[in-house]
Amino acid sequence: MTQRRSYAVGTGLFIVLGFAALAYLATQTTSVANQHGGSTYNVETRFANVGQLKVRAPVKVAGVRVGSVTAIDLVPGKEEAKVTLAIDDARKDIPDDSVATIYTSGLLGDQYIGLQYGQSKNPVKEGGALAFTRPAQQLEEMIGKFFGGGSAPDRLGGTFHVTGEFTNIGGLQPGAAVKMAGVPIGSVESVVVKPGAVEATVTLAIDKRYSQIPDDSAAAVFTSGLIGSQYVAIQPGGSPSFLADGDQLVLTQSALQLEDLIGKFLVNGSPSDNKSGGAQGGTQPDTSGKK
Repeated sequence: MTQRRSYAVGTGLFIVLGFAALAYLATQTTSVANQHGGSTYNVETRFANVGQLKVRAPVKVAGVRVGSVTAIDLVPGKEEAKVTLAIDDARKDIPDDSVATIYTSGLLGDQYIGLQYGQSKNPVKEGGALAFTRPAQQLEEMIGKFFGGGSAPDRLGGTFHVTGEFTNIGGLQPGAAVKMAGVPIGSVESVVVKPGAVEATVTLAIDKRYSQIPDDSAAAVFTSGLIGSQYVAIQPGGSPSFLADGDQLVLTQSALQLEDLIGKFLVNGSPSDNKSGGAQGGTQPDTSGKK
């Protein structure tokens, strides 16, 4: 009995010491991550999605810490997050065309912002902004890439917006990719049904790098592979005029539903059945002139 009690006490002490060690490591990691010395200057960035980025997250260049995140706010009236960075005064050589990307440390680590230097000779100044950003990668986007759906491109050049009306959008969701010739050129910003309308209005955010899209182009809702995610495909027209911000795509093609495909197959049959029926089961016209 005494031996069992000693085993229980020893096990309890081991568990308590284990939790104490974990708590100590957590506090030490936090203090190391948050320690910062010297003066800083503020730089603003905007992301379409910040994921699990938190205040006091590190800002790194080539893996070296050069600052921290001081504030994360939602931009009023927009689906964007404004992130304020405090950069060390010793790092005033960061080009103003640098790219800010949200990364994750390891597989399950915390998120941080990595800066990739641009080619500009003008450094970003106090109160300035880094316009080129890449948002945090979401699990849904990774799954979509795995199944062939792809994802929206990085907003490295700003976007312009066009709309299209669809009688059926299928499983299309905001954030889905917009593609042209298979290349992602934008993303679906919103899908709404206006009161009294029978069609869904889809707003597309297209990268300004792809601004020369004819204004008579068509938009169709496609599915990547058999079980892939749905996306909007732009089929360019032949007009010499290009789409501008706020324009509407008049020519649209709704998503094909499984029930429609099965119905067409049952009514029309397969192409092979039609060919074989004409060759074997059909009757040929009498051209011999005999009665």
